[in-house]
Amino acid sequence: MTVRLYDSRAQTLRDFVPLVPGAVSMYVCGPTVQSGPHIGHLRGALAFDLLRRWLTHRVGPVTFVRNVTDIDDKTLANATPEEPWWALAYRIEREFTTAYEKIGIEAPTYEPRATASIPQMQEIIQRLIERGHAYAAAGDVYFDVRSWSSYGALTNQSVDAMEPAADADPRGKRDPRDFALWKGAKPDEPASATWESPWGAGRPGWHIECSAMSRRYLGDAFDIHGGGLDLRFPHHENELAQSTAAGFDFASFWVHNGLVTVEGQKMSKSLGNFVLAHDLLAQRPGPVVRYALAAAHYRSNLDVSEGALDEAAAALGRITGFLERAARVVPGNDRLRAEHDAMPDHHPLGAHAQDLQLAAAEGALPDAFADAMDDDLGVPQALAVVHDWVRRGNVALDERDNATAERAFHAVSAMVAVLGLDFADEPAADGGPRAALAALVEELISQRAEARASKDWASADRIRDLFATAGVVLEDTADGTVWSING
Repeated sequence: MTVRLYDSRAQTLRDFVPLVPGAVSMYVCGPTVQSGPHIGHLRGALAFDLLRRWLTHRVGPVTFVRNVTDIDDKTLANATPEEPWWALAYRIEREFTTAYEKIGIEAPTYEPRATASIPQMQEIIQRLIERGHAYAAAGDVYFDVRSWSSYGALTNQSVDAMEPAADADPRGKRDPRDFALWKGAKPDEPASATWESPWGAGRPGWHIECSAMSRRYLGDAFDIHGGGLDLRFPHHENELAQSTAAGFDFASFWVHNGLVTVEGQKMSKSLGNFVLAHDLLAQRPGPVVRYALAAAHYRSNLDVSEGALDEAAAALGRITGFLERAARVVPGNDRLRAEHDAMPDHHPLGAHAQDLQLAAAEGALPDAFADAMDDDLGVPQALAVVHDWVRRGNVALDERDNATAERAFHAVSAMVAVLGLDFADEPAADGGPRAALAALVEELISQRAEARASKDWASADRIRDLFATAGVVLEDTADGTVWSING
């Protein structure tokens, strides 16, 4: 019953014990909304969505905070006279929200924008100055890295081995590695991007934003701080330094997700393989993308390829095919049977979402699944358990062992619910490929029934063989012939 997580700071697996028994507090660095989301953003958001779901199941309610960095150098640079920085930030924020929703990411408990917490940032900056860990110079305020002996603790670096901080004008720095807490206003930046402060008009540095927002919504100490591996330095290192130097306990665990490669290469605009979430989701259903991004362990680098997406689609098809078949023999699923032929094409599980949630509540998760998830969120191993139960269930259905099939139905339903695979990424459209397929299959089933009635066994067998070749499974029941797709 113990969840173990890899703590990036300790560089080891640790038993997760929440600060407040039965509740979890988690802060995850959200997007800097200066341009649209790419698949790396989706992968990071999904990693912490899965962690949140599992901790909710295993521990209790999770207060989940994911921020929006809506003021930044790049946001200002990408703004135009027709679209001011704040309008650009809001538009891009909506793009992120839409992409997250399409792959079933649950909305955070709180999603603060940086610009809404300026007073809280200034409060921490003032504390740091008073404690001798920050200084004002030429309208800016910098964190004095050499004043804090623990600087570098997150990434195990010495100050002398670090590169200079390139996050602000170095005009007033005592050390090139000092980083900006407050940036003085510049004449070429819009007045709307400045706030008054004790050190002059300006705007916050990037790192102080997350320290302020995490404290505002979760308190001086909280359980988990998460983000992408690329944020460990300098962003998270600087967050840890300024928060602890200000006197706050900050995060008990640091959890980082791996990066994304495309066809074996690091994702990069210069290589031309920078895949935007919008483009990917225009080509593939959200549940397929979710499955593909979850298929590798969250700490490993993930390669996204057409082959991986095809494999994800096939895997979902196998799960769906079993649930469709089993729904006909599980007691209390009359509505599922009636709705089978109207199931949406884009994601068959979507039609069963409420039933799967009910099944998850009623059915116990297999021990092997729980063990995998407890072991540093082992989703790949957990998915293997899902498919093992799908195979067991299909064998039981073939052997007309309805009791075992029902047990498998509830187990698979519970697992896909926990993994967030029980959703539809968009409303079902009228007609479409599923409707066309259903019409063709029903017509052939009708022809087969006529052939059997007239004892034309050759024609009946030919139609059944055609279904088998196409991967369509027929089952003759007392209520007639039903069909499903064999993934």
